[in-house]
Amino acid sequence: MAKTVSPHAVSAILANPCPDSSSELPEIIVQVLDLKATGNKYMFMASDGKRKVRALLQSALASEVTSGNIQNLGLIRVLDYTLNDIPTKNEKFLIVSKCDAVSPALEAEYKAEVKVEGSGIDLKPNQAMDVDVKTESAGIVLKPNQEVMAKSAAQIVNDQHGNMAPAARMSMTRRVHPLASLNPYQGNWTIKVRVTGKGNMRTYRNARGEGCVFNVELTDEDGTQIQATMFNDAAKKFFDKFQMGKVYFISKGTLKLTNKQFKTVENDYEMTLNENSEVEEDNNEATFLPETKFSFTPIDELGPYVNGRELVDVIGVVQSVSPTMSIRRKSNNETIPKRDIVIADETKKTVVVSLWNDLAMSFGQELLDMADKSPVVAMKSLKVGEFQGVSLSALSKSIMVVDPDMPEAKKLRFWYDSEGKDTSLAAIGPSPSNRNGARSMYSDRVSLSHITSNPSLGEDKPAYFSIKAYISAIKPDQAMLYRACKTCSKKVTEAVGSGYWCEGCQKNEDGCSLRYIMAVKVSDASGEAFISVFNDQADKMIGCMADKLNEIKLHGGEASYQKKLKEATWVPHLFRVSVTTNEYNNEKRQRITARAVAPIDYATESKYLVEDMTKIKLSKNLLS
Repeated sequence: MAKTVSPHAVSAILANPCPDSSSELPEIIVQVLDLKATGNKYMFMASDGKRKVRALLQSALASEVTSGNIQNLGLIRVLDYTLNDIPTKNEKFLIVSKCDAVSPALEAEYKAEVKVEGSGIDLKPNQAMDVDVKTESAGIVLKPNQEVMAKSAAQIVNDQHGNMAPAARMSMTRRVHPLASLNPYQGNWTIKVRVTGKGNMRTYRNARGEGCVFNVELTDEDGTQIQATMFNDAAKKFFDKFQMGKVYFISKGTLKLTNKQFKTVENDYEMTLNENSEVEEDNNEATFLPETKFSFTPIDELGPYVNGRELVDVIGVVQSVSPTMSIRRKSNNETIPKRDIVIADETKKTVVVSLWNDLAMSFGQELLDMADKSPVVAMKSLKVGEFQGVSLSALSKSIMVVDPDMPEAKKLRFWYDSEGKDTSLAAIGPSPSNRNGARSMYSDRVSLSHITSNPSLGEDKPAYFSIKAYISAIKPDQAMLYRACKTCSKKVTEAVGSGYWCEGCQKNEDGCSLRYIMAVKVSDASGEAFISVFNDQADKMIGCMADKLNEIKLHGGEASYQKKLKEATWVPHLFRVSVTTNEYNNEKRQRITARAVAPIDYATESKYLVEDMTKIKLSKNLLS
């Protein structure tokens, strides 16, 4: 074969775990063994014929495997990598961020041997020789009694770096890691990133007091993105330093698994910077804003996102733009401008997008001036709500682009000009998981075991199902009631002196109401699970409002209170539930939340069961 593995390649990697990105790496060619997929990445063993190390191909290289360029038993040239320690084992883990395919699959695993020409003798390290011959692979003249010594990895790397020019050796002072190689268990790292998104400074107030927070979206040269968040002192320190489009070296931050409900970029991790983190601007890089990346959701698929925390991107043709109107905030009585636009897409559905503050005045006016041309508009990071059907609302960090130069916009423009403008368009209706759930209670019907046995459900976005189950247990000792504002229903705290403070309304009130928030165990024939239940659904399950249940507990005693809860158990209900995954102590946990609850309508239920049995009978007939 024309190419073979580099001698001592693994030893060189082990001795130089963090090579500088600007220095010249020695050629490192290894054989790929035991290649297998793990999610959107690939695991393998990197071998040089003598030593092996566990390795991972980053997701950006997955296409090289699926295209057949990188194969099991094939050879790759490692161009950039990071070597990490596995905390729970005394092992190293190689993360390959850049590589080239050198050779397709060999016939077998390569194993290095040192052979003496004409003698048929295999030499092993430290084996003495009494003849004067040359080895095939190394080209070294062996004198009598000279030993073939294996150089240490440190000696190999030292020899390679010793031949470098002084400037190359000096450039190794800073090792830049690609974002794709970072993980929470990594030690010191430095990244070089461009600020491609910056949020406003926000204030908050909780039991520990007041604080401030803001976040930025960072992008490296490979296009990988990550969100970085800063609180309090760090937020004040770095808010003015981070400027859109500029490039920075960042170190001494921490990473954790991202909460998919809050993520705004595609990354498994999110970064937190504190006041001790280091942020240094790279003045050698020009300031520019790269093209915004979108992940569009069709208008007719917005329903599952209603009132969720996950933001969406949409693209549509502008149908109408309203004049600016003034809205008075409940929190501080401030008047702010608002403007509504209506967009449509190829699903033949329309949706209202509300613009606020500067977006309403500037971008909204721009759209109004060109509304007669029906421009295509792409919008990033919108919140999905429900007001007279599904609606969208822009945030301070939302990005708007008119007539973007992208395939989706061109396709949408062609559809609208050829048929869309003459097609009957309808507004997207209420979310199927809301209202009384009459239609959705019998759609997507599954058993509890279908949900609990599939831990991946709800990872990317909430999954919605209907179940028929019994409430089998309600723990009487859980904190199932909370004090709520009578105006906005948000949680209130006791104010200094008297009354209750509402964070949502930003004011004191003399009184408050009680609302439910609880976990109940439900059971069906396939198994059981805990589900989270909020006020409106709990009212129907318990049979009384939270204030009434509290009166029973205070005046009727503990026995009456537990009796009331027991009456609610072993009663069948139809549930419309959402399934999501949350992070807790860096572990993924499934959360099932009741979105609607309804009593059993036995006539409708019987009709559903008959239809279900008919489908089963038909499927059996087809199989036979």
